[in-house]
Amino acid sequence: MCGRFTFRKLSPAVMAGFGVAETAREPRLSFNVAPGQAVAVVVQEGDNRKLDTYRWGLVPAWAKDPSLGYKMINARGETVAEKPAFREAFLKRRCLILADGFYEWSQGAKSKTPYCFTLADEEVFAFAGLWERWKAPDGTELRTCAIVTVGANDLMRPYHHRMPVILNPRHYSRWLDPEFHDKAFLLALLQPYPGNGMRVRSVSTLVNSPKNDGPQCVLPLEPEPE
Repeated sequence: MCGRFTFRKLSPAVMAGFGVAETAREPRLSFNVAPGQAVAVVVQEGDNRKLDTYRWGLVPAWAKDPSLGYKMINARGETVAEKPAFREAFLKRRCLILADGFYEWSQGAKSKTPYCFTLADEEVFAFAGLWERWKAPDGTELRTCAIVTVGANDLMRPYHHRMPVILNPRHYSRWLDPEFHDKAFLLALLQPYPGNGMRVRSVSTLVNSPKNDGPQCVLPLEPEPE
């Protein structure tokens, strides 16, 4: 799964790389993005790509309570086209969720050790995301999203058996296009990112709490006192 990630830098060059033509809401940068928070997404509207912020944790349109989103932060790539909570979004409401790293924890003899995974160049990348609209009884609209996950690559496997889908930039156009409904093609995009294009390092246990958010979260893990 993917339960925490980083989004530490946003610049005109980054926006140009994602083909963003408009910004609806300026995203907040974070060293420790947690479920329920607003995350940076790129969606396509007509011929334009827009940068916006949606709440992390997908709430299906039919949900009675938006708290359901806390159970829907990830969508399994193997079943995303069939699961009632995700199948319509998979066909019609796909997005890019911007990040530059994500965390996973390895269970040791005494405690869990956090690790930060990034691309080899530590640049911003895009998770394959799905989004939904949910309307409250008073008509207020809530937009939410989920990260698609698949089986882990060789780099990730010693730490966790699954990982988020990091999309190749050449596939952004098809993934974002709400009029593109080729299920087989879309499912084929859901692959683990090559391990030789990534790096991993242990980081501070400060990241264990979503209350901590700052550069110290990605600092190397300090050894426990003897």
